Amino acid sequence: MNNFSNRKYIIGGIFILVVLIFIIRLFNLQIIDDTYKLSAENNSQRQVTQYPARGLIYDRNGKLLVYNQAAYDLMLIPRQLEVFDTTDFCQLLGIEKLELIEGIAKAKHYSYRKASIFLKQLSSERYAVLQEKLYKFPGFFVQTRTLRKYPFKSAAHALGYLREVTNQEIKSDPYFRQGDYIGKSGIERTYEKELRGEKGVKIYWVDVFNRIKGSFRNGKFDEKAVSGKNLHTSLDIDLQQYGELLMQNKKGGIVAIEPHTGEILAKVSSPGYDPEMFVGRAMNRNYQMMVQNDSLKPLFDRTMQALYPPGSIFKLVNALVALQENVISPATRFECHSGYHVGNFTMGCHSHASPLDLRHAIQQSCNAYFANVFRYILESPKFGSVQDGYTAWRKHVTSFGFGSELGIDLPNEKTGSIPTNEYYQTKYRKNWRALNAISLAIGQGELQITPMQMANMIAAIANRGYYYIPHIVKAVGEDGALGKKYLEKHYTSVDSSNFAPVIDGMEMVVTGGEGSTGALAAIKDIRVCGKTGTVQNSDEADHSVFVAFAPRENPKIAIVVYVENGVWGSRYAAPISGLMIEKYLKGEISENKKWLEKRMLDADLINQAAAPSAGVVE
Repeated sequence: MNNFSNRKYIIGGIFILVVLIFIIRLFNLQIIDDTYKLSAENNSQRQVTQYPARGLIYDRNGKLLVYNQAAYDLMLIPRQLEVFDTTDFCQLLGIEKLELIEGIAKAKHYSYRKASIFLKQLSSERYAVLQEKLYKFPGFFVQTRTLRKYPFKSAAHALGYLREVTNQEIKSDPYFRQGDYIGKSGIERTYEKELRGEKGVKIYWVDVFNRIKGSFRNGKFDEKAVSGKNLHTSLDIDLQQYGELLMQNKKGGIVAIEPHTGEILAKVSSPGYDPEMFVGRAMNRNYQMMVQNDSLKPLFDRTMQALYPPGSIFKLVNALVALQENVISPATRFECHSGYHVGNFTMGCHSHASPLDLRHAIQQSCNAYFANVFRYILESPKFGSVQDGYTAWRKHVTSFGFGSELGIDLPNEKTGSIPTNEYYQTKYRKNWRALNAISLAIGQGELQITPMQMANMIAAIANRGYYYIPHIVKAVGEDGALGKKYLEKHYTSVDSSNFAPVIDGMEMVVTGGEGSTGALAAIKDIRVCGKTGTVQNSDEADHSVFVAFAPRENPKIAIVVYVENGVWGSRYAAPISGLMIEKYLKGEISENKKWLEKRMLDADLINQAAAPSAGVVE
């Protein structure tokens, strides 16, 4: 009897427990859990991605370089399509009926249920007209995005541009979906993750005509977009624009650096392009035009991707290496008889006083002097062989940042090339001689260097033996610190005590009187130190190059100007350098330099070729 009674209570308890579980589950489904209710409501709601405002970009003085402007993409969800007036629709958008048919087919191929772009970047005017009649076209809605705007239309290579993501980029980064944009070049690419922010989502009630009736559930399930971080660059936009003006109708580049920080003040690649050309629906057409039809290659960044022989500016490095290795002193003198002559070999030089010491050899840019210096290094008894001497020489040279990437915060930096000992062993057999590589003495031969590396070299000289990695962004966000690698000093292998005589010679290049090849870079009341270079070019006119820094003590700017087919360093590169330095340090060009400024602005080396040089390297 007791067993029966116990069994009765157990069965009753189980029954009550089952009923309680059922009641709790029913309460949860109907009162607490919105899943089924939301599922039922799906047909009356629309989820719209909220695109964050991309970070703004400023110059070093707080001037706005890049901002955002609203753009409107017409989106399509194929499963929501109903019969509509296709003629009216096509007239509203200014498209042909075939485009409508192809667009719908493309959207269905992408996804029957997911939204995709039917027509991108509608104008504000067309969007306003369409918005009033959009309810007539179920399945279509407008997605707001942002496009970049450029108030200065300058610094295109540095700032970069955006392009629509590829399928591969969508697969590799879950952040992206069809129709999104990504930084493709410049700092837009390097700092893509910082600039883009985080997407949000907004859910709306829509009626049977696909018209938005309000926020779904008072925004309970919305997610706010998080704006991207602003970038504060080191560019001085006034100096940048001035450099672009000076380089118009010329091929080449300008790089200006603040030596004590490595901050890039100006970065001019010429010819350039208006960054606005890569905004809007004409972007693809403009891109193809520049890539396929423009022989001047405006998309090619000559400051970081062009590889040039440095010419006579490289004599500064050879002088420093020779001083470091104690194979010469500042007082060492060599004769020059219109060039350097060994057997049947001759390296020409222009007419000047002879013999010269180191300072005057830099001032006069004497080829014979530096040919002797180069041989003194490689053939020094301390090394035992030319090959070991060359290895030591190359180690010094690469300590200035040549032959490898500097690590600048911009993509597509070229390494350049400083030939190895093995290269000459292969070319001239094992026991090659210094004379086989003598062109390196004057910055010719196999040397391949970017203007960015040349600017870094002159910054290292201005600092008497060290440099910071050049960079174009000073801060990410309002309180963002600079990357650690841009705060570290990189020392060359040359002692600081060896720089003074070389810098003496550089100052004499500009203000030393007769024979000073860089006199047109002189600025009243500012001690400018520079070096000209004329780079031999067998196909066309020689190239013009000049490096400089100023003032001599506590320098504020180090600069390189490289003008293709500009003939002599003194003809174009030196005057442009002087004007850039004066513009940066004084804010304006003095009246007594206006004639020179006009001459540089008017010079056209693209449509009117410069006269060829006489063949002597300066």
